[in-house]
Amino acid sequence: MDKSKSRKIKYSIALSVILSILLIILILYFTVDANTIAMLKSKNIRYEFFIIAILLQVLTWFIWGARLKVLCNAVVRQPYISLWEATKIVIANMFLAGITPSMAGGEPVRIYLLKKDGMSLGAATASVLGERLLDAFIILGCVPIALIIFQQYLPLGIIRRGLTIGVFIFIIAIILFFLSLKYPEKTKSILISISRKLKRLHKKQDDGFSIVERINREVDTFHKGMYFFLKGGRKPFIIAGFLTILYWGTAFLIPSMILLALNLPPVFLASYAAQVLLIIIIMMPTTPGSAGVGEGSIAALYSVLIGPTFIGVFVLIFRLITFHLNLIVGAIFQYRIFKSITSFSFNHLQQK
Repeated sequence: MDKSKSRKIKYSIALSVILSILLIILILYFTVDANTIAMLKSKNIRYEFFIIAILLQVLTWFIWGARLKVLCNAVVRQPYISLWEATKIVIANMFLAGITPSMAGGEPVRIYLLKKDGMSLGAATASVLGERLLDAFIILGCVPIALIIFQQYLPLGIIRRGLTIGVFIFIIAIILFFLSLKYPEKTKSILISISRKLKRLHKKQDDGFSIVERINREVDTFHKGMYFFLKGGRKPFIIAGFLTILYWGTAFLIPSMILLALNLPPVFLASYAAQVLLIIIIMMPTTPGSAGVGEGSIAALYSVLIGPTFIGVFVLIFRLITFHLNLIVGAIFQYRIFKSITSFSFNHLQQK
């Protein structure tokens, strides 16, 4: 990978980490006071719930890996993707997902690593987009319920407008997805046109016929894989749907464990609703990894549930477990695979 791309990734890493830390410091500065310190000292901190929260976060990696395994092995019989192999791919993808808007950098990593394991590009893409499709259906289905539950805690105002934008983006993405399934030939022509225009920006010449042939082949494989999920492969898609529900259910339990650790009411139902709204906000393409935006949104949503006294401490612990831990472990796995945390490039996907 050239130096400019390496610098760009390093810039994204620095920006996401700095924004996250800066927002956490600001929230702590404006919320932690003598009363907070006194209450922390007087309360019996229940450290076992911190450990449970971390274990739940680790468990989500394996549930995600199980879902990816089910989808991949449903699309193609060979190569067989094991649970550990799928989980390693999931963990490695978390690093780039954490430093790109909407976590979009994770998809190319998963697709590339599946391709490296022997899957075709189209089959790998179908499996990964199948994950996104399941996530979108389940999260969008939960949004109306979450809004009803959270309505009693605050007038949503700006949050409602942000959620409307997020839902709109989700819906547009789903529409484009189904259009690509319905009109595969049109999808091919659009991709070929985009590919040719991008090639003009590069000095390196490529065989135009090989590009067209590759796009045609991979779109056909992707089309076949997705139709298998939506029509013939209902059983693996249902299993993957159950794992998706289990994944989000487990992830959404983490904030309540942190609250229990701080000897605060776990507010399970309201916390689940807040998490659904938070996911919509975080998935909007804003800052790398939604750093800063995530911390501010957590503070806004949970301050009405637990009050201002502990909100800074809560945001700090919550992001350490669900964001910074993902970055650190993801970076370790990505380094072991690529021998550098800045070596992955979208050009990997263009390799035969």
